[in-house]
Amino acid sequence: METIISNHNRLVKSMEESNKKEGKLIIFTAPSGAGKTTIVRHLLKTRTDLAFSISACTRSQRYGEVNGLDYYFMSVYDFQKKVGEGEFLEWQEVYENQYYGTLKEEVERLRMMGKNVIFDMDVKGAWNIKKIYKKKALTVFVKPPTPETLFERLKNRKTEDEASMRKRLARAKEELTYERRFDLSLVNDDLEIALAQAEHIVEDFIKNGIQKVV
Repeated sequence: METIISNHNRLVKSMEESNKKEGKLIIFTAPSGAGKTTIVRHLLKTRTDLAFSISACTRSQRYGEVNGLDYYFMSVYDFQKKVGEGEFLEWQEVYENQYYGTLKEEVERLRMMGKNVIFDMDVKGAWNIKKIYKKKALTVFVKPPTPETLFERLKNRKTEDEASMRKRLARAKEELTYERRFDLSLVNDDLEIALAQAEHIVEDFIKNGIQKVV
């Protein structure tokens, strides 16, 4: 009898320790061109307790991008198959036949390793994940000092044709209206200041959690 109780207590303790080790979610979201990717990359270089959640997508792989590092690139067929099998936490068709999504397995694998999972994602995906994880997730909306600054940054990229750029600008205008749905806003005007503020935000959330549910 004592052996059974002892084994039970060890199991309970092991489960409690496992739960304590589960990582939190830190989601940086913004319209394209606001600088969220630069901020996330900086945080990954400065903190060993963070791990990047790699999204799946169906868009064409750009020069310099690495499959399994920047994105999981896949065909529309494979993406839709995973949707049907319930493998995504969230997904959406951003443009026609351009799907983006967050794989459940990817996020939970990192959390069970004790890592705090950091995301670089669009506003709708960020909002959907926030609704699932609530206080376990912090959402940070990265915004430019003015909408005009954002539009100018997008135009200066010169990575897309005119039709694609019109779509991106229209989408950016819509995404700027999502700011109030998120826990915090971070203005990216001076990059060094924005990076320092991002470091403070992440440190505070990991140590103290979040005090409200959006």
